[in-house]
Amino acid sequence: MRLELSLQHCLPAQKESEREISMLKQEINLLHKSLRYMFGEGTSGHMTLEEMYALERHLEIWMEHIRTMKMQIMFQEIQSLKNKEGMLRATNEFLQEKIVEQNGHFDVAPMTVQQNGHFDITPLTATDIPYPLTIQTQLNNFWGPEQGFSF
Repeated sequence: MRLELSLQHCLPAQKESEREISMLKQEINLLHKSLRYMFGEGTSGHMTLEEMYALERHLEIWMEHIRTMKMQIMFQEIQSLKNKEGMLRATNEFLQEKIVEQNGHFDVAPMTVQQNGHFDITPLTATDIPYPLTIQTQLNNFWGPEQGFSF
């Protein structure tokens, strides 16, 4: 009696497996046929409407997968750039503090308070900055205050 019950449970599972195998084989054949058409090798026959719909569904799935991967890569790149920005900001703040420590200068224009409470800002000139920025124009060729160009 137990043997009969266990066999009855195995038969539907086996039939379900066979159906799934058959469906997967059909899908694989359809994908092979679709690939042949996409590469121009399927000129011997025509695709049915159902095959075209299936190909369209697969192409939409592939495109969605590609878009998802693209978005993930873009998100990772954005995160990387944000991290790089944070490091550059921290480095910039550190370097500004070092300049202030060494020279006693601030990186802002000097301000004076008028009697009416308004601020008067005096713009910095190139001579106010002890170490002006130099710009590299060519390999090992720098322009600096000696050549008349500075910030």
